[in-house]
Amino acid sequence: MNEQNEDVKIDDAWDAEEGDSEGDAEASAQDKDETAGAARRQQKPKDEGPPVEPDERSTQALEFVMNVLDEMEMDCEVELRRPKQDDPLEIQLEISGRDSGRIIGKKGQVLGALQYLTNRVVNRPGLEKRYVTVDAEGYRSRRDDTLSSMAKRLGKQAVTEGKIITFEPMNPRDRRVIHLALAKFEGVVTKSEGEGEDRRVQIIPVRR
Repeated sequence: MNEQNEDVKIDDAWDAEEGDSEGDAEASAQDKDETAGAARRQQKPKDEGPPVEPDERSTQALEFVMNVLDEMEMDCEVELRRPKQDDPLEIQLEISGRDSGRIIGKKGQVLGALQYLTNRVVNRPGLEKRYVTVDAEGYRSRRDDTLSSMAKRLGKQAVTEGKIITFEPMNPRDRRVIHLALAKFEGVVTKSEGEGEDRRVQIIPVRR
């Protein structure tokens, strides 16, 4: 088996999926945000089923995000949604509205920062760990689908070419999506390597 590595950047596939317009030198950052937001609003998030009964900590997360958006003077609404896996320890928040594209930010950076802060607020020392996911107009759901599809395509490539494929460093959520997508994929195994922010996933073809 060829042990050659191929490095993969997940944002390349994501930019293609979202129709990134960075190549237009004449467009301002604000114009790009508004255009992206309009396109995202036409792709409504999937129906998450019946409403979720809020508990103390999910209410705390909801109120924190709403307060942040109010302080930012964003025209948005926030709803508590049922997690896809129906995990009682997960808190799923969905942002929608005219300014949701601005909340997502470039490559999801603003949304990621808001999710990080909300997790810190909810997970105080001594409390059971709750994982808060903050989405906007289905951005994270679409990103998960894109990562999953790309992982399976690269899994097939790893088997065909007999080489290890290594993703760029990514956050724990994205790594989990890759691992789950290939958990039952015949002919490959996945593993994470590296430390901290440099931790990345490898797709490794299995010898037959």
